Amino acid sequence: MLEFTLSSEHQLLADTVYRFMLKEIAPLAETIDREDKFPDGIWLKLGELGVLGTTIAEEYGGSGFDVLSALLVMEQIGRICPALALSTGAHAMLCADTLYRNATPEQRKKYLPGLCSGERIGAMALTEPDAGSDALGIRTTAVKRGGKYMLNGGKTFITNAPVAEVFVVYAKTDQSAGPRGISAFIVERGYPGFTASKKIEKMGNKGSPTGELAFEDCEVPAENLLGQENRGVAVMMSGLDRERAFYSGLAVGSAQGAFELALKYSRERIQFGQPIANFQLIQAKLADMYTGIETARLLAYKAAVLAEGSERGGLGTEIHKIAAAAILFASEINTRVANDAVQIHGGYGYTLEYPVNRFYRDAKLGEIGAGTSEMRRLIIARELLKA
Repeated sequence: MLEFTLSSEHQLLADTVYRFMLKEIAPLAETIDREDKFPDGIWLKLGELGVLGTTIAEEYGGSGFDVLSALLVMEQIGRICPALALSTGAHAMLCADTLYRNATPEQRKKYLPGLCSGERIGAMALTEPDAGSDALGIRTTAVKRGGKYMLNGGKTFITNAPVAEVFVVYAKTDQSAGPRGISAFIVERGYPGFTASKKIEKMGNKGSPTGELAFEDCEVPAENLLGQENRGVAVMMSGLDRERAFYSGLAVGSAQGAFELALKYSRERIQFGQPIANFQLIQAKLADMYTGIETARLLAYKAAVLAEGSERGGLGTEIHKIAAAAILFASEINTRVANDAVQIHGGYGYTLEYPVNRFYRDAKLGEIGAGTSEMRRLIIARELLKA
């Protein structure tokens, strides 16, 4: 039988994270946006809450939860501060979860406890100036010399780059083999030849630091190869559907946050002697916003459950199009809801005085980052048209 309600455990997790966000982040959200930085100690607090290693086994400091739990964490963080959800996702999923699923026992013991506790911040580095949607067209190289790999190249648009200490980095170990010549590495800040060279100023998601990385004969110990040499695409793809489900949760949460602001404002704003919520055009917007969010949420939850099940086999490629559809729909609904929320606020929505402007600026990234809407549509179509 289909279940359309969360289990008591899942609901408790969602409620716990939301209460944390209301207490610790909501009072500071506008300051974070204005000053473009998170408050000191936030990563340690997130670690204490247990949300930095949601999907990682307890023996490595994680919580041992499922993909739906990870999505719920993102949803509730995004409901208050999408920027913090963005950085949390890069840390917990793109870095820590990727390590957990592909690392050796020794690598797990070395890196995961610090990442789960928040003592160390993680990031993933794939995108390059000439390799965005064409992710497999990266030019960063890794050449093995003795007991080390020498990395050369650069990365851009890397979430957490200015503050992260542990990076999952993709580079070409065989330039003649195309995608089959890519490998993944664990790179630490402080390795010779490695620099986080520039912070990128963005219109939204302030607080979540984005930057560029440079590798100039960067020395990476051979034991920091993640997975097998020339099998980096397998590392990359091993959690792709999980990540799409995960980030669809961010979009759903952000849309919910913008919707709640619009609903509250519509009840309080008086025009023509009555709350604007009494006017049918406002009611129509609210109804459409609610319907879009609920639809996106159901699709996101389905993707999370299927992503978990796919690892036990039996789902074939069904999860690929469901996960792509989830992040596509949720991201576009988020942008649409944020736009309508600003419209309901009228002129005040265009000012920095009301927090709805932050949700509006933050939302657009969801249609660009982690794969554009256009690429997601191509993925869905490709899966549909397979023989």
